[in-house]
Amino acid sequence: MKMLKKWKLILVVVLCASLGIAATNTTEYFEISKNLEIFATLYKELNSYYVDDIDPNEFMQEGIDAMLHSLDPYTSYYSEAEIENYRFETTGKYGGIGSLIKKSEDYIVISEPYAGYPADKAGLIAGDKIVSVDGNMVKGKSSDEVSKYLKGEPGTKIQVKVLRPLADGTDKEMNIEIVREEVKVKNVPYYGMANENVGYIKLSNFTQQAGKEVEDAYKSLKKENPNLSGVVLDLRGNPGGLLHEAVNICNVFIDKGQLIVFTKGKVEEWDKDFKTINESIDTEIPLVVLTNRGSASASEIVSGAIQDLDRGVIVGQKTFGKGLVQTTRKLSYNTQLKVTTAKYYIPSGRCIQAINYAEKDEDGAVSRIPDSLKVAFKTNNGRIVYDGGGIDPDLVLEVEYLSDISVSLSRKDLIFDYATTYKAKHPELRGGVNFRMNQEEYDAFVAWLQDKDYDYQTESEAFLDKFKEAAEEEEYFAAIETEFELLKEEIGHDKKKDLQKQQAEIMQLLENEIVTRYFYREGAIQNSFSYDKEMMEALKILKDKSVYDSYLKVQK
Repeated sequence: MKMLKKWKLILVVVLCASLGIAATNTTEYFEISKNLEIFATLYKELNSYYVDDIDPNEFMQEGIDAMLHSLDPYTSYYSEAEIENYRFETTGKYGGIGSLIKKSEDYIVISEPYAGYPADKAGLIAGDKIVSVDGNMVKGKSSDEVSKYLKGEPGTKIQVKVLRPLADGTDKEMNIEIVREEVKVKNVPYYGMANENVGYIKLSNFTQQAGKEVEDAYKSLKKENPNLSGVVLDLRGNPGGLLHEAVNICNVFIDKGQLIVFTKGKVEEWDKDFKTINESIDTEIPLVVLTNRGSASASEIVSGAIQDLDRGVIVGQKTFGKGLVQTTRKLSYNTQLKVTTAKYYIPSGRCIQAINYAEKDEDGAVSRIPDSLKVAFKTNNGRIVYDGGGIDPDLVLEVEYLSDISVSLSRKDLIFDYATTYKAKHPELRGGVNFRMNQEEYDAFVAWLQDKDYDYQTESEAFLDKFKEAAEEEEYFAAIETEFELLKEEIGHDKKKDLQKQQAEIMQLLENEIVTRYFYREGAIQNSFSYDKEMMEALKILKDKSVYDSYLKVQK
C-alpha cells in the first residue's frame, strides 16, 4: 500500500511537471492535481446534465475571467479572437481605418480621425455618424461591435455609410469607400516649442519604438532650435506599456550604464537589472516631467528614475502607483496569458506599487498602503523620497476639477456637437491653433443650447437630497420642511447664470475641441499651452536655472 501511494505521488509530480506547473513541495503538487481533476469532472457533469445547452467557449471564458479576477487587475487572458487587441497594446499597430470612435445616443460617431490615415484620406471627419459598414446596419450597436467591422487586413476595402451634420442643422447621407491600412498610433503625438527656448514632447504610450520617437523628437527640437535651453516631457494620462521602452526613454537624458529599474519576482529568472545601454543624447539640458494621477507603470519608471537620479524636476500630481511587471505567456490554440510576474524597483531601491493585491478583506476588497507603512529612500543628491504609493512630484499642484455645468456639457456631448456645427459653418479657422472664441461666438453657443438637455446636480444639491432622506427616515423632516424648501431654492443652480459664471472654462473646452477639428490632436495640444497651469509652472522653473537647481538640492 505504501509503495502504491509513493507511485501515485510520483505520477502527480510528473503530470504537473509535464504541464509546466510550478510547486514548492509534493503536498502542493497533490493539491494542484486534485483540483484540476475536480474541475475536469465538474465541467463534464455540467456539460452532460445541465438543463440547457452550454456554450463551451463562453462558459470557459467566464470561468477563466472569474479565476483571474481573484488576482490583480493586470493579469489577463486573451482568447484567439482578442489577439488583435493584445497586439495593439504592445505594438500600437492594428489593421483598420485609423480613427477613434465613440457612442453618441444611438449612433457610433467618428470622434477623431488620425491625420494621414485611411479614414482621414477617405474624407471622414469628426462628427460623422456611422449608419452601416459593408451593408451591416450599426445603429444601436456598441463601440466594440462597430470597431470589429472597421478593423481588418490592410489592403482590404470597406464601404461606410455616414450621416454628416451640415451647417443648416440637417444631415447629409454619404457613402465612403475606405482602404484599410496598418495603423501605427504614435507614442509621441506632438512635439514642438512651448516658447522661444523651451521644447515640449508629449508621450502618450509606451509601445514599440517609444524610445526612438522621443529621441527623434528631441534631436529635431535641438537641431531646429540652437538656443534650446530646456525640455518638458509630458507623461500626464500615460498608462504605461513596455518596460524596456521606459529604459530607452530615460537613456535619451541619462548616461550609458546607469541602472534605471530592477525587478524581483517569485521565479528567479524575473530578477533582472535594466540599465541604459546607449550613449545618451543630452545629459545636461534642464528637464521637467509632467505627471498626474493617470501616469502609471512605465510612466512611473521614467518619472521615478529621473527623480531618483536628480536628472530633472517632476511637476504635477502624484502618479497612479503601479509597480507590477507583466509578462506574456503563449497558451494552446493561439491564446495568451498576460501575467504579473514581478515588482519593479527604481534606482533609489523603492517600489511605487500602491496596492497589495495579495491581501484582501472578507469582501475581497483591497486597500492602498497606508502612509505609516511607507519607507523613506534617498535620491542621488540625498533628497528624501518614499515608496508605496506612486511618485510624489517635486512641485505638487492641486487638481483643477471642472465645474458641474462643464462636466454636464461634456458628458452630454454638447461641446463635441457644437464643434461639429462650428466646423460645418467655418471652412477655415480664425487664428489657427491659437484660436480664441470671442463674445459673439460664445453667445451663439449659449443660444444653440436653448433646446438642449444638459441639466445636472451640484454637490450642494446632492448633499441636501441625502439630508432630506436621512431626516425623513428619522422622522424629523416634517418639522423643518419649510426651512428646507427655502434653503433648496436659495442654493438651487441656475443654468443661465452658470453659463456666464463658468464662461472662461467652457470657452477653453470649446476652443480646444474646435481646434481639434482643423488641426487634429497636435493642434489641440498647442492650443492648450496658454491655459495649462502645469505647463506654465514648468516654464517658470525652466526660465531660471537657479530655480531649477533649487528643486534638485537637499532643502536645509
